[in-house]
Amino acid sequence: MCQVCGEPFAGAGVDHLCHRCLTQRPSFGVARACITYLAIDSEPSPLARTIQRYKYGPDASLAPALSTLLLRLAPPLPRSYDFMVPVPLHISRLRWRGFNQAHWLARSLAHQQQISIDPFVLERTRATAPQVQLDMAARRRNVTGAFRVTDTRRVHDRSVLLIDDVYTTGATANECSRTLRRAGAAAVDVLVLARAVTH
Repeated sequence: MCQVCGEPFAGAGVDHLCHRCLTQRPSFGVARACITYLAIDSEPSPLARTIQRYKYGPDASLAPALSTLLLRLAPPLPRSYDFMVPVPLHISRLRWRGFNQAHWLARSLAHQQQISIDPFVLERTRATAPQVQLDMAARRRNVTGAFRVTDTRRVHDRSVLLIDDVYTTGATANECSRTLRRAGAAAVDVLVLARAVTH
């Protein structure tokens, strides 16, 4: 497993980094997932289908079950955090879905770990296309400049845990982390429910 982004792969030592992280180190410290699944299977896994239904159904009734998975399977992280930040939705997507799926996952974790959440410090400033059908380069372009910190005083010199539902290429997690670090965050790590493995 890559010690930075958490990408699973075989045949490497415990301190190995994947090709992506060796080529261009991400803005976050580490990214970890509770579960992995193959995104390239012709038949999506039950978890992939459930997350798709959660997000694109949209089906908020799945939030408790997915939150339980997050709580039970969350891997250890390297530090304590001042607060958690769910990856934000653009207001148009939030109105359509009716809820921010990352925020609902973060709420359960915050209650268990007794860490506060700040769902408003990071804002998505423009609507972006869904990442699911885009390749890696297109995903990066899609989210570049799509976020801003609403109040830099709230993140200055703070350690932040960014929460999302799925990590595929890391484009969204990296752009959010870059935005938080530029605003003065001391450290940003990423925790997601699922890692979609593309190879």
